[in-house]
Amino acid sequence: MAYMYTPWLLLIQLAILVSKTTGAKVSAVIVFGDSSVDAGNNNRLSTIAKSNFEPYGRDFAGGRPTGRFSNGRIPSDFISEAFGLKPVVPAYLDPQYNISDFATGVTFASAGSGYDNATSDVLSVIPLWKELVYYKEYQAKLRAYLGGTKANEVLSEALYVMSCGTNDFLENYYTIPGRRSQYTVEQYQVFLVGIAENFVKELYGLGARKISLGGLPPMGCMPLERATNFIGGHACLQDYNNVSLDFNGKLKALVFKLNKDLPGIKVVLSNPYNILLQIIQRPSLYGFETVEVGCCATGTFEMGYVCNQMSQLTCKDANKFVFWDSFHPTQQTNSIIVGNLMKTALATFL
Repeated sequence: MAYMYTPWLLLIQLAILVSKTTGAKVSAVIVFGDSSVDAGNNNRLSTIAKSNFEPYGRDFAGGRPTGRFSNGRIPSDFISEAFGLKPVVPAYLDPQYNISDFATGVTFASAGSGYDNATSDVLSVIPLWKELVYYKEYQAKLRAYLGGTKANEVLSEALYVMSCGTNDFLENYYTIPGRRSQYTVEQYQVFLVGIAENFVKELYGLGARKISLGGLPPMGCMPLERATNFIGGHACLQDYNNVSLDFNGKLKALVFKLNKDLPGIKVVLSNPYNILLQIIQRPSLYGFETVEVGCCATGTFEMGYVCNQMSQLTCKDANKFVFWDSFHPTQQTNSIIVGNLMKTALATFL
């Protein structure tokens, strides 16, 4: 079954109806970030950060792996659908798509990337600055395809979605000694927020006016982090959750500053922290049975190439699991998170 019908999907359908009846307009969904919103760009790279093989994508339309780090759709797909656009946002580097497909949505995101260039170096993936280079290339293609006036209208009415930051901490700061020798965790947060600010300002200079800045999830509750918390009985690592909360607070202040400083812009903080923590703490309320581990294999450390067809322990029904692998949510969780964001931060664009 490709897409399970749930009350949360009903909410997304309602958002589509509201969008159409109010005449509100989001012309396209343009995405930057990491594996949370990578639809297959890493398929074209020489990196281990890939998911273009089974069982990834088994609940996607056609049951095929696309390079999305989930059993099905990812947040950017649900956001696009909620605004009355296509149900999937294709990867810019995917050769089966072209500018006609990208005219209503495209993702430049790369699994393993972050705000910090040093983060993308860890797994040899696309850094954020290169994602922006691809976006400029896309702008030129869109203008050639639609003509300058129409293309500029699409670009100014598009919703720009940014989703990254988790890898900067879990893959880089707490794993590789380099940044820890330079910054305290507080200083590193300030460093990352500065990069986020400059990135938004660059987008603004290129015509972006509607921007969703993604907050961090409760990082300490990811199965991979819980699995290593032996002393704490595999509970969530509160220290990591506190970092997420602190960083999200700084992003909130940044959003306020950007809205004040840049005329005509509307920036929102799309913060998944509270809704995901609620799901983790009270999974049965949302129809889930398993939260501590992911569906794929043992669900404690597997992701990417280690989550594969040879994994005998992979669950039968991913809809009962909050997480698909040790790091990434299931399609069902993604749909609930976006349903929540459509009622809160993203409602302003409906």
